[in-house]
Amino acid sequence: MYQITCPHCGPRAQTEFTYERTTDSVVDPAGDAQTAMQALYTRANPMGLDDEIWRHTYGCRAWMVLTRHRVTHEITAVKAIGPEALP
Repeated sequence: MYQITCPHCGPRAQTEFTYERTTDSVVDPAGDAQTAMQALYTRANPMGLDDEIWRHTYGCRAWMVLTRHRVTHEITAVKAIGPEALP
């Protein structure tokens, strides 16, 4: 089992978190359907680092961006986003 370091709660089990999506799959709601379909279903699948959006669902419920290696699953950075990230 992996651990994720929540910016607010500290190290926690991965089971407390929910994976949402990669940051490159965020769709502009004002865009057309073709662009949305392409962003959601025709992404690259690189073997290196990727930025992913996660939520501490069973903890503080904060959103964060994890920089994670797709092969080794090593997390190299965690950054809070959303209202919780404001000072």
